[in-house]
Amino acid sequence: MTDILIRTEGRAGRITLNRPEALNALTWQMCIDIEAALDAWAEDTAVDLILIDGAPGRAFCAGGDIAEMHAAGTRGDYAYGQRFWRDEYRMNAKLFRFPKPVVTFLHGFTMGGGVGVGCHASQRIVDDSSRVALPECAIGLVPDVGGTLILARAPGRLGEFLGATGHRMGPGDAIYAGFADLYIPGNWDDLKSELCATGDVTLADAAGIRPPEAPLRDWQGEIDLTWGGETLGDVARALADATGPAAEAARSAIDRNAPLSMACAVEMLHRLGDDPTIEQALGMEYRFTHRALEHSDFVEGIRAQIIDKDRSPRWRHGSAMDVPAVEVSSMLRPLPPGTPQPELTP
Repeated sequence: MTDILIRTEGRAGRITLNRPEALNALTWQMCIDIEAALDAWAEDTAVDLILIDGAPGRAFCAGGDIAEMHAAGTRGDYAYGQRFWRDEYRMNAKLFRFPKPVVTFLHGFTMGGGVGVGCHASQRIVDDSSRVALPECAIGLVPDVGGTLILARAPGRLGEFLGATGHRMGPGDAIYAGFADLYIPGNWDDLKSELCATGDVTLADAAGIRPPEAPLRDWQGEIDLTWGGETLGDVARALADATGPAAEAARSAIDRNAPLSMACAVEMLHRLGDDPTIEQALGMEYRFTHRALEHSDFVEGIRAQIIDKDRSPRWRHGSAMDVPAVEVSSMLRPLPPGTPQPELTP
């Protein structure tokens, strides 16, 4: 079975992620194929819009296919991940800056690498099944694929909360936080057919209805109060005596996720500010991911969650309070001159 279906239907370029048995997880070759399709369609006058969806099942795309990352890291092949991320980030940047409308249908899980494909579009559609998250800190990585750009633009301190905890958002929360635009419940087949036949992206806008309530909106004040510190340690201290659902959810995640990853995620967002460019976001992310296989908890996180599935990672640091500032700075310092970087120039 082909992992990705790329074709033209009517006035639309169509991309369907086609690995339902693997929750449509993104492989390296799929990243390359998506980029090639974008390049071909950017100047094609027969294509008015791009439509991206996932094969029916539990997920639009639940993340990247990272089992090979573990194998490469275990054998000391750190260049494997570096090449993967450079290619993936280049594709993410092209998708973000694509000159024509891009409509994505985010059913089920849209997480990690799926956010990089699904959430940089111009019209991002969710339904009641949608669960959107950047859970990378749970496996010793950081929010990436341009996800820090969306987190940085989220209201208040919501980005820090979502990035460090990996909190899963339903449709209302995804729209509130800036990961989605339109709530369209029900079967999407007719809308997809109309978009392909007409190339008229306003049909998607017209189909959207008022989204469900966003619990994160009610949590906003609590999140802003507890996540306002400069470091992850400051956040952990603020959460220690805090009450409320946001604090409880955060404490649970902070006890579970990789401390170094969470500390770096918080610092990355502070460095990026409120409105970074996609190039700034991906560039900052690559500082961490370039070093991830060798210097972070990423290999151990994959082992615990994906390989052995014992859910008992042995992180480098015992808690959120134990991460030295010098280690955060080391993971996020500029890469040495001459280091290959993602080609992100518009």
